[in-house]
Amino acid sequence: MLYETPALDDADLLVLEEIEQMREELRHHVRPQQRWTKQLRRNLTARAIAGSNTIEGYRATVDDVEALMAGEAPLETSDETRYEIEGYRRAMTYIQALSDAEDGFRYDMGLINGLHYMVQEHQPGKRPGRLRRGPVYISHPDDELVPVYTAPDKDAVPGLMSELIAWLNDGDLDSPVHVRASMAHLNLVKIHPWADGNGRMSRALSTLVFAREALMPPEFSSIEEWLGRGQNTFAYYAILELMGGPEWNPTTNTNQWIKFCLTAHHRQAQGAQRRVELLSRAWIRLASEAEQSGLDERATYALLPAFLGQKVRRKLYQIDAELSEQQSIRDMRQMVALGWLNSHGEARGRYYTAGPRMLPVTAEVSRETKPFINPYRRQEG
Repeated sequence: MLYETPALDDADLLVLEEIEQMREELRHHVRPQQRWTKQLRRNLTARAIAGSNTIEGYRATVDDVEALMAGEAPLETSDETRYEIEGYRRAMTYIQALSDAEDGFRYDMGLINGLHYMVQEHQPGKRPGRLRRGPVYISHPDDELVPVYTAPDKDAVPGLMSELIAWLNDGDLDSPVHVRASMAHLNLVKIHPWADGNGRMSRALSTLVFAREALMPPEFSSIEEWLGRGQNTFAYYAILELMGGPEWNPTTNTNQWIKFCLTAHHRQAQGAQRRVELLSRAWIRLASEAEQSGLDERATYALLPAFLGQKVRRKLYQIDAELSEQQSIRDMRQMVALGWLNSHGEARGRYYTAGPRMLPVTAEVSRETKPFINPYRRQEG
């Protein structure tokens, strides 16, 4: 028996409707012909990867994750964290590719174990891609010596995973994708089928359900960025602890879990909507200013991340603008000479940040200052 999908109340349905409205607006705004779309999608993916690994204690900046996605060495991330990030990136890349797999797609243990192997390949002692042989515990986030959850006995794991895979293929197919993804997440993290990497795999499975069933690219639907933020991470641990207590207890009512996840999706959708609106305004303004200063419009691919406060790497600019290495080097030098960018470091460690010429653009292209909406709290008010 698995944790069951709860009946949705009127408040849940209203939140789902609002999430879908925001997603629909994003579908109209994020089109392939928008030149900044690929930068946005990479940035959202990097934020999801960074967020999911932060929950597990592996901290990396979004800038470093984007650099790793392009095959560049990170500037600040430790080797240990780098291995974790690269493994999760491989799994997320495959999940994104599965979004348009043919109609014959089916979940199976080979797929799930394969994704786990991608995440944990660098930890051969943890048996990546193979179910655990012994007990496993979840520790309290404040003290790893204090267990807050004991997963099902290892002998029960194969049967529970078979049940979960059957449900992924055929269960609750009439439920909204946000609900199905959330229940997939909950059941996998509670089964805890592997020696390590269970949390990241549970969040990755949730994203895979979106990749298969939603009309938006999965990077627009992942809540991992939101979950990886300080107080949200503690709330995440708290709601997981509430779901059944210290042991496997699938008779628990999961409505509070669904409300937590729908709140996360609502907040993540708000953030994505704001980011899209800001990028659209910033691109138009930067492209115009760049051309007036004697730059080709393609320079905006470097200026946009600098505008957002990121560390710009030449190799990423080369990829985004589809240039040769020499062209990208010349462009970066010109942007520095004109005051658009400041250069830092040397050789492969060199990066760029916003220069003095960026200041008036930053001041004039407004950012949203209204607080995020808590959809359930607003309904109570």
